Amino acid sequence: MGTGLPAAALAGSFIQPRAQPAEHPGDVAQDPTRLGLLAKFYRALGDPTRLALLQLLAEKECTGSECVEAVGLSQGRVSAHLACLVSCGLATVRRKGRFAYYRAADPRVTQLLRIASSMVVEHAETVAACVRVAVEELG
Repeated sequence: MGTGLPAAALAGSFIQPRAQPAEHPGDVAQDPTRLGLLAKFYRALGDPTRLALLQLLAEKECTGSECVEAVGLSQGRVSAHLACLVSCGLATVRRKGRFAYYRAADPRVTQLLRIASSMVVEHAETVAACVRVAVEELG
């Protein structure tokens, strides 16, 4: 599925640490390209399996096999989710011999997940009642 965004806008990781302070979040709404990137960023986080993997990778570096064991899905499914996280810049992969080692690409992932979890706890009833956003199962 294409994003309609120019390739140059998609080239870098959206969450790489910046040398300059981040712009005010309101500035994103004024730039359709940045708004599209932000939506794409949230879609990458919008899968329960990818969230579980990202939480794991924020805590420690793991092999692909450790990721499979942690989420309890097939190697192929986990590999596809890890590839998504890597291609979106949310995780990195380091290869050593026949093993691949994954970790969160940015230390702010822990903060992001903690803030989101806190908000869900505070708004659990309304989030659960939302009929506009489908609930996805692990997989």
